[in-house]
Amino acid sequence: RRAVASQRRVRGGRAPGMAWAALRPVAKACIGGYLIGLTISDRYFSFAPVHGGSMRPTFEGTTDGREYALVKRSPLYDYSRGEVVILASPVDHQRKTIKRLIGLPGDWVSLPEKEEVRKIPEGHCWVEGDNGSVSRDSRAYGPVPLGLVQGRVTHVVWPPSKMGRVDKRVPSEGRVMPQRNL
Repeated sequence: RRAVASQRRVRGGRAPGMAWAALRPVAKACIGGYLIGLTISDRYFSFAPVHGGSMRPTFEGTTDGREYALVKRSPLYDYSRGEVVILASPVDHQRKTIKRLIGLPGDWVSLPEKEEVRKIPEGHCWVEGDNGSVSRDSRAYGPVPLGLVQGRVTHVVWPPSKMGRVDKRVPSEGRVMPQRNL
């Protein structure tokens, strides 16, 4: 009887608890790695696929998402004019979009195509794509709340042929009139 009972407990030469004992270190390492990775991508940096042609020539923006950028998470209000940023789309908060930061709170932005000058309200910024003819940006939906900005795009990391730093490019002279403290 004892031999039959011990055969029932042992499957494949191991007791049922031995399989979990063997997998436990692997499971703990995977869960720990996932949590560390999640914390790093949420607080410090992450990678973002680039889609669409609104940022040409800075990014090619292939439709299949084969171009990736390194995103450095930054504190709110730690941005300057000319930087490329990633933000939640003001039109669809589920989507992320990459644009160049043109104006900061209090700045005046000139819109030559509309012959208009607009003031950026406090807590907002003005973003535009480098390829204005196809970009849907602040020219279409106005100033963007700074709370939607999620980080600064610092490098192109894929494909290897385009790998490198993303340059800061300030808009042409007279396009943005910075706020002056009087």
